[in-house]
Amino acid sequence: MSNLKIAVQKSGRLHNDSMNILKEVGISIDNGRDQLKAAANNFPLEVFYLRNGDIPQYLADGVVDAAIIGENVLIEKNQNLSVLEKLGFSGCRLSVALPKTAAYSGIQDLNGLRIATSYPNTVNAFLRKHQVNAQVHIINGSVEIAPNIGLAEAIVDIVSSGSTLFKNNLKEVAVLFKSEAVLVKSPKISTVQQEILDTLQFRLQSVLKARNARYVLLNAPNSQLTQIISILPGIKSPTILPLAKPGWSSLHSVINKNEFWEVIDELKKAGAEGILVCPIENMVI
Repeated sequence: MSNLKIAVQKSGRLHNDSMNILKEVGISIDNGRDQLKAAANNFPLEVFYLRNGDIPQYLADGVVDAAIIGENVLIEKNQNLSVLEKLGFSGCRLSVALPKTAAYSGIQDLNGLRIATSYPNTVNAFLRKHQVNAQVHIINGSVEIAPNIGLAEAIVDIVSSGSTLFKNNLKEVAVLFKSEAVLVKSPKISTVQQEILDTLQFRLQSVLKARNARYVLLNAPNSQLTQIISILPGIKSPTILPLAKPGWSSLHSVINKNEFWEVIDELKKAGAEGILVCPIENMVI
């Protein structure tokens, strides 16, 4: 069987997060230092370590079958590639930033300014949409320095924590869009590679579902079971087991991580005791 060829960013946070999730889905990759590609030893997969901006073209040309890449790069390169899965990591946003001392009341204040960016296609589309007349200067590198050296009055760049803007005396004034890592496939993928990709995507979905869920075990008086079950619907319904103590049962269920504290508060009010909450590695539904 031919291997599935998947591209990931060759360095940085997205690279680390991509390799971590491949490890979480049970794929073991022996990648030595400075290798351009590496094969998995327990799954029909080859990983290509590429520059992020080059990956969309490799996908379009069929050089690689799939990729883990930032949405921001896909939007900028505009290759009309199919996004299979949002992966929930390496989150960031593409934003407009100005010097801290600059006045700003709205997007129209960008009229007549020079804007430095590594995302010219995205920025030009944004300016056209808002009917703003500004000059776009393409910089491949440290965009944040442009206002300090007089090259531009504004920048558009990727922002994660905002610390880089702060260090360069810039302030974020508008967000073009939010981005995260996504799984993308090539339009030229073969049937055999598609089957392998389907298996990989299934594993990724299991890990992603588990990341957003928690396993809950609790004890409750039988008289309160109906109320507690209404709080804990689980995947289909909670598991209920009788305890040695007469009139009591143990309930096992799954809750959404983002609703954790609200659900726990309701369970306590409904009479639940001995509540245990555990992380889940994988969820196969």
